[in-house]
Amino acid sequence: MSTSAPAWWQRGAVYQVYPRSFADADGDGVGDLRGLTEHLDHLSELRVEAVWLSPIFPSPMADFGYDVADYRDVDPLFGTLEDLDELVAACHARGIRVVLDWVPNHTSDRHPWFEAARSSRDDPKRDWYVWRDGVEGGPPNDWVSAFDAVGPAWSFDEATGQWYLHSFMAEQPDLNWDNPEVEAAMHDVLRFWLDRGIDGFRLDAIVKIAKDPLLRSNGSAVLRHHEAWSTIHERLRGIRRVVDEYPDRMIVGEVDAWDLHGLVSFLKDGDQLHLAHNLLVTDLPWSPEAFGRSIEDFEELADQTCWPAWFFSNHDMSRAASRFGTDGQGAARARALLLMLYALRGTPFIYQGEELGLPDAVVPPERIVDVDGRDPERAPIPWRPPSEAGPGAGFTDGEPWLPLVADAESLCVERQAADPSSTLSLTRRLAALRATEPALQGGDQRPCDLGHEVLAWTRGDAFLAAINFAAEPISVTLPDAAQLVLSSDPSRPLDTLPHTLHPCEGVLLRLPS
Repeated sequence: MSTSAPAWWQRGAVYQVYPRSFADADGDGVGDLRGLTEHLDHLSELRVEAVWLSPIFPSPMADFGYDVADYRDVDPLFGTLEDLDELVAACHARGIRVVLDWVPNHTSDRHPWFEAARSSRDDPKRDWYVWRDGVEGGPPNDWVSAFDAVGPAWSFDEATGQWYLHSFMAEQPDLNWDNPEVEAAMHDVLRFWLDRGIDGFRLDAIVKIAKDPLLRSNGSAVLRHHEAWSTIHERLRGIRRVVDEYPDRMIVGEVDAWDLHGLVSFLKDGDQLHLAHNLLVTDLPWSPEAFGRSIEDFEELADQTCWPAWFFSNHDMSRAASRFGTDGQGAARARALLLMLYALRGTPFIYQGEELGLPDAVVPPERIVDVDGRDPERAPIPWRPPSEAGPGAGFTDGEPWLPLVADAESLCVERQAADPSSTLSLTRRLAALRATEPALQGGDQRPCDLGHEVLAWTRGDAFLAAINFAAEPISVTLPDAAQLVLSSDPSRPLDTLPHTLHPCEGVLLRLPS
């Protein structure tokens, strides 16, 4: 058992809000800050430690906010700076921290910096972005966009006769972090928000701020030239120094590491990131070996300064209920994963709607808006039954910007809150248990062998968690004096110790003292 009290970003869940799809207060069909403020009771009942807001800055919305036109304001679609201040104050009054999504790698092509940069090769802002001459009539190198539909990571600017780099869309030109003026300006952006009471930042695509300054092609080389260059660690230390000017703040990075050694390199020594999103879990198959290996390998590689951050859904990936639901077991697996998130050593990140067990929405071709096919996981939250609240399901009085999930009638917050067997009720019980049990916050974690289809571990000397990955019942031998505290299967009675785990069931047991 850890002897020191965990920090706020270690104790409980960080809840990701995709503002466009959370709650719409003005009836335009798009979620906004006032809508979130009006629904903070929902977050309080989930005992969240922090709310992370996907980008809310002014943006042309080519990539729905990840193309920033002004780092120091709020897009009118979401409200005003005053609305954000009110949200922060309301969250803080409830003991909830606020984390902003910071996009340091690139701006919008409508940002004044880029408009100046593309106005002339001699403009002082020219070197704030990455410009190069082409090679044999084509792009400067073989780098490609992170979005398959975009193709090359370079676009030609007719006015100035050079190519500019964009790791994502052409509307998202990359900043040149090799220019000290850019680094200083972005540090000042952080200070602007920290001065307004923001508690931390999620660093979007952070490894892309460090590229091979020679812009060499990747070719077939193992070393990646377009991201995660050796300069990334010192740049992260610079960001951390800025954040550490303010007490009790946190940064979590979206880190696309090739392996866990790479991931841990951003956490070790405690002078870079506080937390790193392990994107390796996004490709895990549904198997106890795969999940167990990922968990145990991190524990073996990490030193005392490394704290895990776990997530199984976000705005960029298919929801767990759909991703693991090809055989009809998606809902059960999504519930089991919630138990895993709250029972693992590390910080759970919950994506809005995950607490409801939402699947991906079906988006017809004429409603598709995202270049990378991520609309289904971004569907709006259903708050009330459509039969009572209309087609907006309590999310909006207007037409939702994306279709809602098909079964909004039964999956909505109002219905689930009234049902003790619902996924929402399960999540609330898990959150309450973690909030009151030190062993679930900071207790040691050790694997436990309950059979090859079962992933099991202990937390300190107090709890045993087990998940049956099989699609059929599995017999298990559990400590006789253990007490069943929670099951992800709503049909499971809690007054007897299970000797068989139901298909895709997760259980949490209190061990005898």
